[in-house]
Amino acid sequence: MAKTTVRWRIRVQGIVQGVGFRPFVYGTALNLELSGFVLNDSTGVVIEVEGEYKAVQEFQRRLQEEAPLLARIDSLVTEVLPPQSETSFMIAPSQVGAERRTLVTPDSATCPDCLQELFNPMDRRYLYPFINCTNCGPRFTIVQDVPYDRDKTTMRLFPMCRACQAEYSNPLNRRFHAQPNACPVCGPQVRLLNAEGEELTTSDPIALAAQQLADGTILAIKGLGGYHLACDALHTEAVARLRQRKQREAKPFALMVPDLATARLLCEIDEAEAELLQSHRRPIVLLNKHPDSPLAPGVAPAYNSLGLMLPYTPLHHLLLSAFAAIFGPTRLVALVMTSGNLSDEPIAYRDQEARERLAAIAGGMLTHNRAIHMRCDDSVVRLVAGGTQFFRRSRGYAPEPLRMAFDVTSSFPVPLLACGGHLKNTFCLGKGEQAFVSHHIGDLENLETLTSFREGIDHFQRLFGIYPQAVAYDLHPDYLATKHALDLELPYKIGVQHHHAHLAGVLAEHGLEGKVIGIAADGTGYGLDGTIWGCELMLVDLLNFERLAHLAYVPLPGGEQAVRQPWRMAAVYLAQAYGADFGKRLKIPFVQQLDQKRWYTLSQMISRGVNSPPASSLGRLFDAVAALLRPGSSVLYEGQAAIELEALALPSSRCYPFTIVEGRPAVLNVAPLIQAIVQDLERGVSVPEIAGSFHRSIAEMLVAACQRAKEQSGLSRVALSGGVFQNRLLLEQLVVRLEELGFQAYLNRRVPPNDGGLSLGQAAVAAARIRAGLL
Repeated sequence: MAKTTVRWRIRVQGIVQGVGFRPFVYGTALNLELSGFVLNDSTGVVIEVEGEYKAVQEFQRRLQEEAPLLARIDSLVTEVLPPQSETSFMIAPSQVGAERRTLVTPDSATCPDCLQELFNPMDRRYLYPFINCTNCGPRFTIVQDVPYDRDKTTMRLFPMCRACQAEYSNPLNRRFHAQPNACPVCGPQVRLLNAEGEELTTSDPIALAAQQLADGTILAIKGLGGYHLACDALHTEAVARLRQRKQREAKPFALMVPDLATARLLCEIDEAEAELLQSHRRPIVLLNKHPDSPLAPGVAPAYNSLGLMLPYTPLHHLLLSAFAAIFGPTRLVALVMTSGNLSDEPIAYRDQEARERLAAIAGGMLTHNRAIHMRCDDSVVRLVAGGTQFFRRSRGYAPEPLRMAFDVTSSFPVPLLACGGHLKNTFCLGKGEQAFVSHHIGDLENLETLTSFREGIDHFQRLFGIYPQAVAYDLHPDYLATKHALDLELPYKIGVQHHHAHLAGVLAEHGLEGKVIGIAADGTGYGLDGTIWGCELMLVDLLNFERLAHLAYVPLPGGEQAVRQPWRMAAVYLAQAYGADFGKRLKIPFVQQLDQKRWYTLSQMISRGVNSPPASSLGRLFDAVAALLRPGSSVLYEGQAAIELEALALPSSRCYPFTIVEGRPAVLNVAPLIQAIVQDLERGVSVPEIAGSFHRSIAEMLVAACQRAKEQSGLSRVALSGGVFQNRLLLEQLVVRLEELGFQAYLNRRVPPNDGGLSLGQAAVAAARIRAGLL
């Protein structure tokens, strides 16, 4: 019986460039004795394959089931063609087209094969700090355009030597078309500069840098997406000096340790956390630290957790190895690795910029001549309530798009830009079923970060060929992201309320159709009534929301000053519970230490309505209770008071009283809760016990509000979002109680619950309104 010969054209879209996909296709075709070709184009990968029918069918199966680790196939479309009687299979030159649908791979940590070669004295790349292959190395941070070919990356300045070119041209080699491929003969080189920016003459810059770190020097070190500031994490003076120079007085530093065994000496690590630490994405993972840590006290003051990451570049591996060799096997090896910037500025990534901006902080610079095209901070994640929670989604994850899960013909009816919020900014470009949430931009507090925001949008638009016809933005009129959106000349401009966007992000992640109960809890968000919202229970879908309940309003005296000085919020809540003359009636330490003249001035501001906007913010309530329990404590960064309150808390089953004042919306009244806390303080109950009971009480109050909403609506699905839900103790208690009562809780898992997730929610709301014609 004659065999049937067929020829198929297979178009593959997804993350299929720069991940060894063409060599995989080539090897598979040879193995099955098929002819044809494979090539990259601006939409992904195009394959034409010819041979016996069963072999071609098996080829397609392997494409879908055995693709390389870093690949992600989003669509595979097959077209039948007439056979051409070819006798060979080839990798054809890339084609550039007008339409762009190809995806750019996130940067990936050094793979096991390259790591083995790095430390193999017989390998030609022995100790070469830029070793990579199709399974690892820089991607997003060096790509300037697509298709992903060497001449469209910052590696175009390094012509390959014969040996590298031979690997690059061999379809069966691990480095076939590895665009950053290089070796000591032809590739980038490391340099060590002194504080004045002069290159130090040494045969081994990395070993000398390690010695400087061991001596207590702070170094700026060039990574994949920018510069780190590094010092020995056990060197008390170096850590203190870094805090002072970086102007980061209290926020914890992230650490890099050489391996999982070292990480386990510092923190409790379960299997899932170990897997996350060792993944090719290599985020910073927040972990519970052991109480007897040998680290310098300034690494993470007042915290019971640490942010750890493992090395993700060959340079990191070599540096930590050289550092460990100085001290020998008995000394713990850990380096502070914090973003190379002053507080509130974006991470430095251009060499000259780094020399200028970091000169006052670092005593030297370990750098190299491979340019970074797009800055990209480290990602920060934690495992909570049975899954991953992002604090920052950036290196290793961006720019990988999120596929919208809604059952619609097209999630984005027109190309769309969502500009995100003011703090922890990200933007999002949407097209078809894909939402491209950007890397972490940061707080839009200065020109440098605003410039980074605009440059990032331009780069994403060019890279993915998404030129928006609509823009979504936060309703706060003073946000720089909002002003940017309103300045654009686009057909559709869609304002999205802050907390609606938070909850819409959860709906978009999980593909939740129809209405759900939503709780959005954070520090501040612009409300529809012009007040500051921040503890909102809503009946919500993508199109709209109804506010079912909120925390009782209290004044925010001094506006932003109330955020920076939590004693103001503590005094306000005491006044709400006891009256403005609470100072005459209460004998707790907070009142005894309170400057009564300052409180009188503040109370006059409030009574006259001067710079005291009403707020229903759960974040500010946490600030208030933190100040009540630890009077005199100051706040040096966003969320500090609440984070330290959580660190203090002992888990508790005891619940303070609260009331829900009926209405539409209902009001969550915490005056009885504040009174109960004062009574506990007067009775001498310990601060950790009170903090634990407070967390339990907030969880029970939110559960009670959900039960009320369920009675009114019949709904049992609950979406939770907002920065307050980065509080692990509160979130896990809340989720457990909701599930005990028959609710299904949905959390942000692919973007942060903080304002870093706003852009996804804004994009989802805007797309739904455009689809529905509600503009």
